[in-house]
Amino acid sequence: MNILVLNSGSSSIKCQYFTDCKSVASAVVESIGEEVGLSKIILENIERTYTQAFASHHEALQMVIAMLNEVGLLSDTKKLDAIGHRVVQGATRFNAPIRITQEVIETIRSLIPLAPLHNPANLAGIEVMRTLFPKLTQVAVFDTAFHQNMPQYAALYPLPYELSKTLHIRRYGFHGTSHNYVAKEASQIMGKDLRELNLITLHLGNGASATAIKSGISIDTSMGMTPLEGLMMGTRCGDIDPAIIAYLKEHTDLSINDIDRLCNFESGLKGICGTKDMREIIEHSDQGDQRARLALEMYVYRVKKYIGAYVVALGRVDAVIFTGGIGEHAAQVREMICEGLEESISLKIDKVKNQVGDQSIHSDESKIQLFVIATNEELEIARQTQKILTETL
Repeated sequence: MNILVLNSGSSSIKCQYFTDCKSVASAVVESIGEEVGLSKIILENIERTYTQAFASHHEALQMVIAMLNEVGLLSDTKKLDAIGHRVVQGATRFNAPIRITQEVIETIRSLIPLAPLHNPANLAGIEVMRTLFPKLTQVAVFDTAFHQNMPQYAALYPLPYELSKTLHIRRYGFHGTSHNYVAKEASQIMGKDLRELNLITLHLGNGASATAIKSGISIDTSMGMTPLEGLMMGTRCGDIDPAIIAYLKEHTDLSINDIDRLCNFESGLKGICGTKDMREIIEHSDQGDQRARLALEMYVYRVKKYIGAYVVALGRVDAVIFTGGIGEHAAQVREMICEGLEESISLKIDKVKNQVGDQSIHSDESKIQLFVIATNEELEIARQTQKILTETL
């Protein structure tokens, strides 16, 4: 099967073309709406780059189609079986991938208040591709879907129940496609059915989240109603005392919108030491920069706290999995996170394996296995899209 996977973001569009779930080509359009835009396509290690402005997602998507046509992948659209779309917020309405209909589109539109930065862009991609390919099957895969089977006691906040129900206030969780993908990869590595395993997955990138997976089901996750809650991130604060919001409003000239921006774009690693790039932070920390060291220690400490909480929630943990840009590439961060966990939860990292970049990085004495697994959300979307197709054939 030939499947195009589309990730339409607020200012960029990324896509991959899969044949039988093997990536054949990838394309990206960046800086949509800015004076200068960048587009790029990679096919069989051959890269072509273009520079031009894109006023809208429609123009950007036309460029994506043009690039795919240029390399011959869409010259015959009959060879394309489906398009899989990443959609950030599906709330409780969608707990699995779904074939896109007009009703599905309107439901996604109704959820925009829960994801005002993401769902409109996701919708733009869906609607443009439906216009260009009206007869083609299109599937929505939701970031939040994997977490929608969380028990109520984990999903709800201790606010007045009727208020939460009326305004749909609850923990939705994000990065679900990534957590789901690496959990399934871990089960393959371990040679066990995912339903037999209890896992803690750590998606550590510019956005970061932790998930407790019991018998293949997400039972808790660190991100909440929005991606702001949970771990300290590149520019997001993560967990803070909610009264800080009111305190800032009362004692500064900041508006609620200003404070929201501060928490989402000026906090986290960047807020503490001036940069969100973990590579720079580690380098500056090694050179004696105390603020960089503080940011690194805060980041690691908060990940450790979630590991501890999820060990208790799960009761038994078979493996901890690192993924995401930091999780996959920052050996020092992985080592710092695991430091001291041998005594508390019998988890011991093999420092040599960790440094050389092995996939399995636990010591032989560790009772909990440790893995570094590269995430591939696009492949997971392709797989889920293909599953929808085969189920309806």
